[in-house]
Amino acid sequence: MHQLIVSPFLDGYLAVRPGSTACVRLPAEHYEDVRARTDDRIPGWLTAAAAEAWGLDLDGQAASPALLVREPTELAFARASWEINLYCNFGCKHCYLGERPLAGLNWDEKVKLIDIFRDSGVLWLQITGGEPTVDPDFEGAYRYAYRQGMMLTVSTNASRLWKPELLRLFRDCPPYHVVVSMYGATEESFDELTQRKGAWKNFQKGMAAARNAGLPLRVSVVVTEDNAHEVDAMVNVVNGWGLDHHVYTNMQPTFSGTGEPLLVQSTEHLRKRPFFQGCNAGVTFFHADPHAMVSICKIGRDDQINLMAEGLDGLRRLGAISDRLMLRTGGCSGCSLSGSCRVCRPLAKVYQEAKAPLNTYCQHGDTKEMVHS
Repeated sequence: MHQLIVSPFLDGYLAVRPGSTACVRLPAEHYEDVRARTDDRIPGWLTAAAAEAWGLDLDGQAASPALLVREPTELAFARASWEINLYCNFGCKHCYLGERPLAGLNWDEKVKLIDIFRDSGVLWLQITGGEPTVDPDFEGAYRYAYRQGMMLTVSTNASRLWKPELLRLFRDCPPYHVVVSMYGATEESFDELTQRKGAWKNFQKGMAAARNAGLPLRVSVVVTEDNAHEVDAMVNVVNGWGLDHHVYTNMQPTFSGTGEPLLVQSTEHLRKRPFFQGCNAGVTFFHADPHAMVSICKIGRDDQINLMAEGLDGLRRLGAISDRLMLRTGGCSGCSLSGSCRVCRPLAKVYQEAKAPLNTYCQHGDTKEMVHS
């Protein structure tokens, strides 16, 4: 299996190593050197770069299979997220997905979708759900994407990370990150928020196994009314594990525009959002749902493109869709504060469809009593 990937990335070139966050920017001539090389030698400049960046000794090694060189692509996408399946073994009250059926692409279609990811230029791929590891094709899809030269992040609730087949998978094909959601510091609050008895025990079991295996873990500490009294305790647990974390307090409506997740927010922990300064949704990254319906991101799901039907040609339309969805329309058209809004237009639309209070997403509703810096 490859130890290094050399790939186009946006308007340049990178050398990356699976399982590592370090990367090396390459000049075009170095990329062309490894791409056009007819012998099976790793060039000296790459051997030296690998030693410096990753402490990797490639001296004397054959390029095959240690080095994977990705071909240039016509499209300039660099990242994508993929809901492999919406089904989840938890039933979290704050989940923005709404319905979570066990449904999606068959195996051949998953392979076709991953090939499209590769051919569109995607180097970093996030596999999410639902709980992605419950999908019957998760292991095969992960391995296949890895073999195509993608740096993989898995978003998970950790409840299955103790399973030997998953630990073997991540040992053989190191992930870029494993992002874990944490829903409490005690069994009572954790099981209450996830609405699953035994969720806390499975989380603890999965985290112990993942930490023991040395997986590159990051933790999303999710704060709601069920566990708000345990915020400090959750953070202390994560710090005790020596892991990076981020605290999430502001829930969002379901992407279909219903407000159930907002009902479980901890009002005292709501945070003022920073000003929205734009993003490259639909330009350098995109999102695919379990049926290969592609949108500019997880939130802006209007005007989806069926990749099974349109393939790469469909992705060429995403930029125009993004431009249209980002326009201030509906209740936001003509807003005097739109130049310093705290949410993008697609997210504002979801809040508006859910009839959410203004203070949850808009400066016009800011109050010191409800929103804290």
